[in-house]
Amino acid sequence: MALDEDTIRLAKGKNLATVVTLMPDGQPQAQLTWIDTDGENLLVNTEPERQRFKNVQRDARITVLIHAADNPWDWSEVRGRVAGTVEGQPARDHIDELSRKYLGTEYPNPIGPSGRVVLKVAPDKVNTPAAMGR
Repeated sequence: MALDEDTIRLAKGKNLATVVTLMPDGQPQAQLTWIDTDGENLLVNTEPERQRFKNVQRDARITVLIHAADNPWDWSEVRGRVAGTVEGQPARDHIDELSRKYLGTEYPNPIGPSGRVVLKVAPDKVNTPAAMGR
């Protein structure tokens, strides 16, 4: 399934997303995060030590809810799976790109010993107000 124009617009904008993964016991874990897209997948930048990365290594299912910073009724829910990852310098460069988008500067926080990783979220289902007839 392809991402729609609304989802791409929201992911490219300065909007936050809630990323939901499944803990080992099945309990959902939700985290607010920066979001991006390559036009085909949503891109979530994280660290390999983080729980959400461990969760998707075990169970690739993931839901991403992007909500517009200026309009709570402008949103997109993408249900899908992690179809791949990007590691090394490209992932490090991506967190700097995201930081410039959201903060206007290079990423200011320390990077963990394993660096950064980008989760490539392939959509299985996309819900937006427009898709739901609203």
